[in-house]
Amino acid sequence: MKRVLTILTAALLCGGVVTAGGQKDASAEKSYTIGIAKIIQHPALDAVEQGIIDVVNEAGYKARYNQQNANGDVNTAAQIAAQFKDARVDVAVGIATPVAVALANAIKDIPVVFGTITDPVGAGLVSTTAHGERNITGMSDAIPTEQHIALFKEIAGIRTLGYIYTSNEANSISALEQVKDGCRKAGIELVTQSITASAEVKQAAEAIVNRCDGIYLSTDNTVFSALASLVQVFNKAKKPIFSGDVTGAKAGGIFMASGFNYYKAGRATGEIVVQILKGTKPADIPVRFMTETSDSDLLFDLDQAAACGITIPESYLAQANLIYKDGKLTEK
Repeated sequence: MKRVLTILTAALLCGGVVTAGGQKDASAEKSYTIGIAKIIQHPALDAVEQGIIDVVNEAGYKARYNQQNANGDVNTAAQIAAQFKDARVDVAVGIATPVAVALANAIKDIPVVFGTITDPVGAGLVSTTAHGERNITGMSDAIPTEQHIALFKEIAGIRTLGYIYTSNEANSISALEQVKDGCRKAGIELVTQSITASAEVKQAAEAIVNRCDGIYLSTDNTVFSALASLVQVFNKAKKPIFSGDVTGAKAGGIFMASGFNYYKAGRATGEIVVQILKGTKPADIPVRFMTETSDSDLLFDLDQAAACGITIPESYLAQANLIYKDGKLTEK
């Protein structure tokens, strides 16, 4: 009897993974190739990429990752999409709008997952956020722009808001409209400056800094890829910066930042990838939003507050989970 049990055990082990319900999980035996492309390299998008990889690995899948960076170029994004199509990756993931759109345009018979897209409907990726579209679904990084601008006015007392946006990126144009609405409702003047590439960010910052009381940054990847140069310009002028991306603010120089955690956003995107690997069709998966309180961070840079002559109310400091002071970041 003992020998029979031993033989049965060995057979089960050789036959694959058996679930608690007694069914074999064939997906755990297969090796997958997951294509991940981002529009450009900067800390927030790197965090999204890492979150995706960590979730897939933690789910127990044997995966090889084809990681690509379009370096801010839409033509390169199209080339990457063609590469993923020809390589027949099991899932193609596009981080940021230009890359996601390139994947969606090129790939029709492989699951496409988008990550950190502000307006997936406006970008033409899906017709509704209630469910995916054909082979496409993903995660939106829409942020509460209107509330951000109202909060910036309340704490920093700004009357004129600066905003830099990428004129050839759908995600940025959509965000611009939200900023316009937020300024109108807050009763403050908006001063804008357009760019087309990250090399233009410093010049745009210099052109706008003396025409505004402070600047607001939404989730514009081109701007964030050259964030250091913008921070340098506004810090020198002692003008406050409010960022909708907390990741880039952790290095200091940004007066305040409020937004969801991009690593967690990557994990949320990774969970969608895992659903697809388990057999769920993209069209049956709703667009994911980061709406939980635990998904978000609030950061204040007290060094910048002092430099700009701003006193932050204690009620807001109490809500912050990240404080930058004396050149160091402290997490509550």
